Amino acid sequence: MCTNFKVKKALDGSVVVGRSMEFPMGIPTSLGVLPRNHAGKGTAPQGKTGTDWQAKYGVVGLCGFGHPQWLTDGMNEAGLSAHFLYMPGGYCTYSEFTGTGREFSEMDVIPYLLGTCSTLDEVKEAMQGVTIWGLDPGIGAPPPGHFLLHDATGSLAIELHPDGIHLVDNPTGVGTNAPYLDWHLTNLNNYVGLSANSPATTAIDGMTFSALGQGQGLMGLPGDYTPPARFVRAAVQVAMSDQPKDGNDAELTALHILNTLDITPGIIREPGPHGEPVDEVTVWDSISNLTDKRYAYRTVSDPTVYVVELSSVDFTTPARTQEISWSGTFTEVTIST
Repeated sequence: MCTNFKVKKALDGSVVVGRSMEFPMGIPTSLGVLPRNHAGKGTAPQGKTGTDWQAKYGVVGLCGFGHPQWLTDGMNEAGLSAHFLYMPGGYCTYSEFTGTGREFSEMDVIPYLLGTCSTLDEVKEAMQGVTIWGLDPGIGAPPPGHFLLHDATGSLAIELHPDGIHLVDNPTGVGTNAPYLDWHLTNLNNYVGLSANSPATTAIDGMTFSALGQGQGLMGLPGDYTPPARFVRAAVQVAMSDQPKDGNDAELTALHILNTLDITPGIIREPGPHGEPVDEVTVWDSISNLTDKRYAYRTVSDPTVYVVELSSVDFTTPARTQEISWSGTFTEVTIST
């Protein structure tokens, strides 16, 4: 599972996107860098030829299996971010690979779009005539998914329906998992009464009833970890949170929202590859500052937030990966005398 959202635009115009990756541990993950003007090489089934592309922009993100092009999350130096989120339950239909051209595996979509596009309008153009086939990257089957993208002006979902690819504008900037986005948007109508303010004292038949504490205006906000609940929780927090002052403030807002989505190890279990129960956890979080061109992340076992300044990345050298930290500690403070 996963959650993705765009924070309210800051007063200085900064735009920041947050994302959590919720999944069982086990997928090798590292930081991936794709150079500016690199030649993208599309994956294809054995004996077939994939669709290649010529990139314009340097890209940074989190990738799987030591392959810098297999990005599940990232942003480019033009200020466009892209995120691959799980979409099970029959809500992802991959096409058969036919070899007719403009066919990408699900692992190639993010590097293709971030390498060639700077805006959502360019993404929509780049997706014309494209089909997406399912590649098993090493987990036993092609992971069902959809793609969420953001630029400074809007948000977009790329969904894989039985009748083909749907490009869906997303007015909330929020995305989780199944079902399709239109259902989640309709479901928000069930929560229009939520408020940042506690309800006023009410008198009924001579008895007075008051809120027992602050926060009662949010009574009914779902607290479970299902995709519908996380969508509502993220959307409500984005809508009701204070408008950030600047990019730094927006990044902190994204971090606060991500904290509320964090899965404590042990509270969600699912069958593992051999039927044994395994924990689903928040494996990592990312924050994409589309304005200041900063990409930040933290992992399940290291609370430190690491930041990549895209302006400092050498995008002239070949594609590469860099290990990320999976072991961190709290920062010790020395009390002065």
